[in-house]
Amino acid sequence: MLIDTHCHLDFPDFDAERDELIARAHRSGVMQMVTISTRVRKLEGLLALVERYPSVFCSVGTHPNNADEELDITADELVRLAQSHEKIVAIGEAGLDYFYDTQKPEDQQTGLRRHIEASRRTQLPLVIHSRSADEDMAAILREESGKGAFPFILHCFSSGPELARIGVELGGYISFSGILTFPKSQELRDIAKTVPHDRLLVETDAPYLAPKTWRGKRNEPSYVVNTAEVLAETLGLSFQAMAQITTENAFRLFSKMPRL
Repeated sequence: MLIDTHCHLDFPDFDAERDELIARAHRSGVMQMVTISTRVRKLEGLLALVERYPSVFCSVGTHPNNADEELDITADELVRLAQSHEKIVAIGEAGLDYFYDTQKPEDQQTGLRRHIEASRRTQLPLVIHSRSADEDMAAILREESGKGAFPFILHCFSSGPELARIGVELGGYISFSGILTFPKSQELRDIAKTVPHDRLLVETDAPYLAPKTWRGKRNEPSYVVNTAEVLAETLGLSFQAMAQITTENAFRLFSKMPRL
């Protein structure tokens, strides 16, 4: 069994075949999925989706590339929403993305800190997006952790070894996507070797970043099997062992998500 800890099943890329896509995930051994919020104001649609599919759960939050759209969303509101539905099992995704120059860094940082507060108060894991922002992300995680612990994931990890080290040091989890499987991602595979086994997760970030077997095509939850296979090979483990490790880690972190 595997869990796709980060996908975007509400995106229109999947409208034509969402039922079959989820069925394919189940047939491949991906038995549960977490579809991640990118805008709080689209939560209603996300909840309609997770209510339709028993194996799919969701988060609530604002992606950093949408930060300026939802600066009026407070930590109190995030907490209220997170506690309003049994299938909301995480906060986010929030974070810092300095690769795309579409949002002011200060707006992204404001949003991130509000999401951190909501995670701290609910103890639901914060799904963190970090791209081209290692230094600022590390500083904020250190500062905010000093105010009180909160569970978090550095999702779709593609940053440097220092951010991975700091994330683990502060109690976070590191989630690897299809990027891990790319031929030119040896540095990322080397980082994966340094992460304690009890902090490892796998994800697709579907519809983006399909692993090497399907690179260039639309990604989907069943493809997380390929990422888990490469992670197992990287760490010198069997696929079965890797599946068990990442699944147990997912249930430990997403403690609100039941085992089906």
